Amino acid sequence: MGLMATKTETTNLSGLARRLIQERLLTDTDALEATIQAAKKRVPFVSYLVENRVVESRDIAIAASAEYGVPLFDLEAIDFDSLPTGLVEEKLIRKHHVLPLFKRGTRLFMAVSDPTSHQGLDEIRFHTGLATDAVLVEENKLNQIIERALSAKDATSMMSGLADADFDNIDFEEIGKDDDAKEAAESGIDDAPVVRFVNKVLVDAINQGASDIHFEPYEKSYRIRFRQDGMLSEIASPPLNIASRMTSRLKVMSRMNIAERRVPQDGRIKLSLSKNRAIDFRVNTCPTLYGEKVVLRILDPTSAQLGIEVLGLEEAQRQAFMTAIKKPYGMILVTGPTGSGKTVSLYTALNLLNKPDVNISTAEDPVEIQVAGINQVNVNPKTGLTFAEALRAFLRQDPDIIMVGEIRDLETAEIAVKAAQTGHLVLSTLHTNDAPQTLTRLANMGIPPYNIASSINLIMAQRLARRLCEHCKQIDDAPSEALLEEGFREDELDQLSIYKPNGCSKCNKGYKGRVGIFQVMPVSEAMGRIIMEDGNSIQLADQAAREGIKDLRQTGLDKVRLGVTSLEEINRVTQD
Repeated sequence: MGLMATKTETTNLSGLARRLIQERLLTDTDALEATIQAAKKRVPFVSYLVENRVVESRDIAIAASAEYGVPLFDLEAIDFDSLPTGLVEEKLIRKHHVLPLFKRGTRLFMAVSDPTSHQGLDEIRFHTGLATDAVLVEENKLNQIIERALSAKDATSMMSGLADADFDNIDFEEIGKDDDAKEAAESGIDDAPVVRFVNKVLVDAINQGASDIHFEPYEKSYRIRFRQDGMLSEIASPPLNIASRMTSRLKVMSRMNIAERRVPQDGRIKLSLSKNRAIDFRVNTCPTLYGEKVVLRILDPTSAQLGIEVLGLEEAQRQAFMTAIKKPYGMILVTGPTGSGKTVSLYTALNLLNKPDVNISTAEDPVEIQVAGINQVNVNPKTGLTFAEALRAFLRQDPDIIMVGEIRDLETAEIAVKAAQTGHLVLSTLHTNDAPQTLTRLANMGIPPYNIASSINLIMAQRLARRLCEHCKQIDDAPSEALLEEGFREDELDQLSIYKPNGCSKCNKGYKGRVGIFQVMPVSEAMGRIIMEDGNSIQLADQAAREGIKDLRQTGLDKVRLGVTSLEEINRVTQD
């Protein structure tokens, strides 16, 4: 009886399911289970297979094309900007999982991943009054282009709301208002096309996870680039004749003097995307040969709310870091080049320490991430408010925890060390290559070795490496000799699997997101003795190795072993 029921159910499978079984992409049991589960969850059969990674999207599309005689189209070949808009309502697109591709006369060609979706095409035919033809596409690519099309629609409607008179959704930081900016805001500089284009660039940068936007004028061209995952890529090349208008527009938004084009200027833009989400942009202009280059740093407050587990610290490193920040006094230094994530690491620590019973003050140039409950100061050397002056003021305001954006000079270093020795927890940054070099750098600045050894609890050097895309990374068949030269052990080569980037529609050249590479070095008594004896960074590095502290290279290789990033990327961000 059970066997007969199973046979009956199997014969009720769709033509596509039977075709997938015939192509040996599915077993009878898997096809039946997928059909039942898709019906239970009220999702299309094809969507269920792809979402649960039962069958590859490309294989399904090829099988469906052969089964139903529907042409197979590659969505990567489509010009996204040429897609027809306004013909089909969003609710119908989402309901039937389709998207208009192009219109020819009275015929509308719809992208579908399941050719048996006749009901959906009929409903769209009824609403549009156009004859509809199905064009078969891959499910995963259809998902992406639908989301992109609908988010672009949302962004366009939002940007049109931002343009011209309806400017309530954008707030401007009160940084140096002047009459020139006010006059410009009311003049023809705010023409609608430029306003909408600039707003579109800002919104696109946020949606694509960019960290910086570069507006760059040249003699015969103009380009806009985004920095994504640490790498720059060109995203637009607008007409050269609107370059000065875009620059003026950005200067107006950031409250700069639009009449001054000969010297660099700093400003800030605050863009409110919704009632609950606002993004700050730190803006800087710099005069070049062919006009002013404008760079915007995107400051997303949510980046400061990362948990300690998200940074990428290994368990031993995390424990050492947590132990250091829980001490009532002493200094914690984070070191690394610009763009290595030092600010996020510091604010992760500050968020863990930010409680009603502690007084936290920070001095930064400028304040990049605003956090409630922390007293933040923008240093301004022009007015005499330097890091050193801010530190002196903090020490008269009953502080528990002090964060200094950067130790740049001897005066700041001396006050920070004194604060660490007198019962305060001090966090700061330095620009050095690794943790041991930080100690010798302070000595070279003029800090007495005794003060260095007695005040510093922990030094954390860091870099940011790009994460491999989980959807397309592939095994890297590197020869054993090359792996040994890179630092891997001979006894692990047989079991070692490392990956390299490939590239797909879900990532940026094989990478998506970034992960921290850390060297977390608590300053031990033995290191203190080396410092007191005027030891150099090599001696400190040797002592750190004896204490089992991994350097940046070793931590990076661990990330390669785990398949998080590639060997090529670790070679880019770390040094031997």
